[in-house]
Amino acid sequence: MWDRLAASDPGLLRLTAGLRTVTAIALTLAVLGVLGVPVPQLVAGAIAAMVATFAIREKQRSQQAVTLALGLPVALASVSLGALLNQRVVAGDLFFVVLIFCAVYGRRFGDRGTALGLVGFQVYFMSLFVHATPAALPALYAVISVAFGCAAVARFVLLPQTPAGTLDRLRRAFRARLGQLFGTQLELLDAGPDDVDKVLGELRTRTARLHETALMIQGRLTDGTSDEATARLLQRRIADAEIAAERLGLLLLTARSAERTDTLTLHLPGAPLPSGGELPVRDGATAQLRRDLAALRLLVLRPAGEASGTALAHVRNRLLGYREEENLPKASPAVQDVFRGIGEAGRAVLGLRIALDGPQDESDDSPATARSREELDAEDAAIGGSEEAEAEKPEPDGLGRPTTRAAVQVAVGSAIAIAGGELLSSQRWYWAVLTCWIVFINTSSTGEILVKGYRRLLGTVLGVVAGIVLAGLVGNHTWTAFALVLLFVFAMFYTAPLSYTLMSFFVTAMLGLLYTLLNTYSLSVLVLRVEETALGAACGVIAAAVVLPIHTDRRTNDLLVDVLEKLAEVTRAASDQLSGGPPVDLVDKARELDQALADLRAATQPLTHPVTPMRSRRDTARYVMALLETCAYHARSLAATAELLPTHPSIAADPRLRTAGRRIVGNIDAIATHVADPRSAATVETGPSIASLLEPGTLRSPRYGRVTDRVLRHLQRLDEAVSGLGRPLGVTPEPRGR
Repeated sequence: MWDRLAASDPGLLRLTAGLRTVTAIALTLAVLGVLGVPVPQLVAGAIAAMVATFAIREKQRSQQAVTLALGLPVALASVSLGALLNQRVVAGDLFFVVLIFCAVYGRRFGDRGTALGLVGFQVYFMSLFVHATPAALPALYAVISVAFGCAAVARFVLLPQTPAGTLDRLRRAFRARLGQLFGTQLELLDAGPDDVDKVLGELRTRTARLHETALMIQGRLTDGTSDEATARLLQRRIADAEIAAERLGLLLLTARSAERTDTLTLHLPGAPLPSGGELPVRDGATAQLRRDLAALRLLVLRPAGEASGTALAHVRNRLLGYREEENLPKASPAVQDVFRGIGEAGRAVLGLRIALDGPQDESDDSPATARSREELDAEDAAIGGSEEAEAEKPEPDGLGRPTTRAAVQVAVGSAIAIAGGELLSSQRWYWAVLTCWIVFINTSSTGEILVKGYRRLLGTVLGVVAGIVLAGLVGNHTWTAFALVLLFVFAMFYTAPLSYTLMSFFVTAMLGLLYTLLNTYSLSVLVLRVEETALGAACGVIAAAVVLPIHTDRRTNDLLVDVLEKLAEVTRAASDQLSGGPPVDLVDKARELDQALADLRAATQPLTHPVTPMRSRRDTARYVMALLETCAYHARSLAATAELLPTHPSIAADPRLRTAGRRIVGNIDAIATHVADPRSAATVETGPSIASLLEPGTLRSPRYGRVTDRVLRHLQRLDEAVSGLGRPLGVTPEPRGR
C-alpha cells in the first residue's frame, strides 16, 4: 500500500502540501478558539494561515524561514491598506490594480518575489472578504501574527520537509512506478485480442508516469544530494533504468506483432498494435518470459532490508544471465530479443539498487552478475563533474520580459474585472478580480488562459451546487463547518496538480461554508459567485488576447524550435562521441531535451483539449507530440550508449556513425528553420536507410556486433521519426542525388 501511495503521489508532495496547510489552519483555529475571538477573525486567521503555507515554495529550509519572516510585515501592511481603503472606492480600486501589477511583476525575482506577491494579494483579498475596518486592525494584526506563527510550527516542527527527504521519497516513487510498469508489461504478455488495446493504453500511461518521475528527480538532485558526483551517479542510474524499461516494452510489443513495432506506437494515444502474429500463451518460452518479468518486478520492489538469503540473488543471477548469448532459450528472434531486454533491464535495476541502497552482498554472484558489477563500477569511476559551462541566453527587456508582460496583462484584466464586478455587486466585486488573477498563474498563452478559465468556471458551478447542499446541512454548527473547511482545504491542495476543475470545486464548496460562518450565506450569493467567476475569466481572456498577446501558435512554435534545437544538440553530441569524438555531458543534455519537451506538452494542451472544435488540428498536435517523444526516446538511448563508450568493452567507436548522425541533425535543423520562418526554403533530405550499414540482405546479422546494431537501429528510427516530423510541419522532403 505504501508503494501504491508513493507511485500515485511522487515524493508525497501533494500529501505533504495538503497536510501542512490543514495543520497550519487547525493550529491557528485552536489558538484563536482558546483566545475566544469572534467568527470573522477565525475566518481571517484560517485564510492567513493558508496563504502563509502555500505561498512559500523554496526548497531549502533556511530560505523558507527568511521568506516566511518577510511575509509577515508584507501581510500586515496589506491588511492595513485594505482596511483603510475599503470605504474609498476609487482609491481602493486603483491601489488594488497597482498591487496586482507589483505582485505579478515580483515573479521575476524568483520564488521569494512570487511568494511575497502572493501574500500581499491574498491578504488584501482577505481584508475585503471579512470587511476589515481600521478599528479592527489591532485584532487582525494579532490574528495574522498567530497564523504566521502556526504556519511556521507546521512547516518546521510538525511536518518538516528537507530536500534530501523529498529526493528520497521521489526515488521510492520511481522504484514503485518502475515496478508498476513491469507489471503492466507482464499483463501485455497475457492480454488477449479483446484486452490488448486497453493494456497498451495503460502501458503508455505508466511509461509516461515513469518519465515524469525521472524529471522530478532531475529537478531535485542539486538540493537533495551531498555532492555533484552523487547527483550525477543517481541521474545516470535513473536514466539507465528508464531507457531499459521503455526498450523492454517496445521489444514486448514487437514480440506480440508480426512485424517490428514502431516506437511511435508507445507514444501516440490510440495507435493500434500491429496484428497478425500474437505471442502464443502456452509456449514454453512464453511461460519463462512470464516468470522472468514477475521476477524483474520483484527485484525492483524488494527493499534492501528484506533481500537477505539466496533467493533474490538467484533471481538476479538468472536475469543477468540473459546478457550472455549462450543463456538465451530457444525461441523466435523477437522473443529472444525480449530476453535480452530483460537482461539489460536487470542490469539497470542492479545499478539502481546500488545507487539507492548502497553496496550489495556479492557472495552469491554468478559470473554474469560479476561482469555486470564490474561494468557498473567502471562507469561509476568514469562519472565526473560537468566542466562544460552553459551559455546563458540573453533575457528580453521591457515589455518583452514575460513577467512584465504578464503583469501588464493581469493589471488591465483586473481593472476591467473591477469595473464589471462592481456593476454586478458593489460588495463582492473582488471575486471577478480573484478569478482574473488566478487564470494568469502558470499560463503563457491566450489558449492556456482560455482553457484554465473554462475549467475554473466548470468547477465553480459544481461547487455552488455542493455549497448549497452543505450550507443547509451545517446550519449554525460553527466547528462542524470549520472541520469541513479543513477537509476541503486538504482536498484542494491534494487535487490541484491533477485537476484544476476539482480544485475549483473544492474552493467554491469551502467558500459556501465560510459564507455560512459569516452569516452572509444565501443562494443569491453563490449565484453571484458564478457570475463573478465567469466575468473574471472573460476579462482574463480579453486582456490576454488584446494586451501584448502571446497567441498559442506563437508560444508552441517557439517551444517547438527549442525542442528541435536540443534534439539536434543531443543527436550531434551522441553521434560524434560514438564516432570517436571527445566525451561531453550527454545525460544532462538529454534531460534538458526532456524538460523542453515537457514544456511544449503543457503548452499544447489548448490544442489537444477534448472540447476543442478543431479536431484535425488536435490530431495533428497529438501526432507531432508523439513523434517528438519518439525522437527523444531514441536520442536518450543514443546518449546513454555513447556515455558507456569509455568503459564498456563491447562498444567501440565507429567513424562511419558521424555521417549518419550528420544527416539527421541537418534534417532537424531544417525543420526548426521552417518552424521559425515558414517562408524559408528548408527541405528534409532523404536517402539510403541507415540500416544498410548492417549486413546486406538481412536485418538480423549485425556487421559490427550487437551493441553497434542497437546504435544503428536507434539512428534509423530517429531518422525515420525526424523525416515523418517534416510532413505535418510542412517541410518538403528532397531525395539525395546519389
